[in-house]
Amino acid sequence: MSRANPGEVSAGSAVPAWAEQVTPGTLDDPIRWQLVRDLFPLRSDLVHFDTATLGSVPVPALEEFGRADRDYAARPADPYERTALPEVRAALARNYGCAVDEIALVNGGTDAMSRILGGLDLEPGDEIVTTTHECYTVRSPLNLLASRRGVVLRAVTPRSGPGLDAEEIVATVEHAITPRTRVLQWAGVSLTTGVTFPTRLLAELAHAHGLITVVDGSLLAGQMPLNLHELGVDFVGGALSKYQCGPMGTGLLYARNRVLPDYNPTPLPPFWPVVSLAYPVEGQLPPRAQGAEPAYDLGLMLQQSDVADLSRSAALMHCVRMWERIGWENVQWYVFGLSAYLKQRIAEIWGRGALLTPADDDRLHSGIVAFEPFHGRHESAGPGRYLAFRDRLAADHGVTVQVTAVPVQGVPNPRFAIRLAPHLYNTRGEIDQALDAMVLLGEELASPAAE
Repeated sequence: MSRANPGEVSAGSAVPAWAEQVTPGTLDDPIRWQLVRDLFPLRSDLVHFDTATLGSVPVPALEEFGRADRDYAARPADPYERTALPEVRAALARNYGCAVDEIALVNGGTDAMSRILGGLDLEPGDEIVTTTHECYTVRSPLNLLASRRGVVLRAVTPRSGPGLDAEEIVATVEHAITPRTRVLQWAGVSLTTGVTFPTRLLAELAHAHGLITVVDGSLLAGQMPLNLHELGVDFVGGALSKYQCGPMGTGLLYARNRVLPDYNPTPLPPFWPVVSLAYPVEGQLPPRAQGAEPAYDLGLMLQQSDVADLSRSAALMHCVRMWERIGWENVQWYVFGLSAYLKQRIAEIWGRGALLTPADDDRLHSGIVAFEPFHGRHESAGPGRYLAFRDRLAADHGVTVQVTAVPVQGVPNPRFAIRLAPHLYNTRGEIDQALDAMVLLGEELASPAAE
């Protein structure tokens, strides 16, 4: 993937003060890591392993909150030109591997996925093949399409566990495609088990069948290099408040706006920008381009939907530039290294069978790990016991994790798991500390009487 050069910052922007504190390079140097860690305001008595729900916003980004609001309160002016967010969109496009006319900053994952799914030109009986591992930010707008337009949802359940491989996922999805299928939808990284879905392989499957592709990218952005063109998909939406550590209320919407012969040669699908102030008040847009040059700036049309939160967009810029400064490959190396160590330690303590996250196929790796902490007694451990485990771990040990419900092939009830999602501000020592606490807590809560 083509990436921005390590240490590069936005053209035309002053170098921020924190750039002196963050030098490009791997984070195996304790001094370099500590300088990065010091930029996050996490409490010293808290070990945060739930970045898949919400990341910690760096201090330089927090300092932007309210700045634009105060400026406009003191001197009100027309904000609409600024709310096109050209600098922020350019930074996102440069770092996420797409063109500025294909990207918009929106209010979060639900906003992005609702706009994407609501803008597709679908009719009653058209099918969307999705998975049972999707987040509510996707499942709700999907069900709205089914309820309102009569779209048929065909949800497949990929197998979970350490032995899963990419080809098995692709075969599971392909088996669900019928002549009525119009859309393939999946998570870039699943919030249930942390599997990185083989997006490029699934995109190629969709190309072969002439299908539209929609990806939930909430857990892609911020933990690995991301080149949206090379992925070959049509639409990506998601929150930027997780691994990208942006403020709550920031999200990404990518809509392919050109034919990409090397990555996605299929025609641009019809798409309605359902939330837009820039859509013509009379008449219609011209037909979408079917070459390398766009017919219009779709990203701007999606961006200009109302008065944007200028403070949040400025705060997000610091997060993106910080990752750019460290180097995206260095971010992935550190995060994936933590999760690989976590899988190794879980397998040593609880056995490989406790893992619900892939461990053998590196293509499916991510920073997220899900496992069952009750030494093989998950069949008798309902959601109450897992929630008690999560809550006690936080209250008694200062460690935040999450409970997930993992769908199982051919079984009506899900298998519950504890999900850990470490990030730049975590260490292997914190992993050891957390697992020691989990061993004790798991034994205490393992008996049926603890339910």
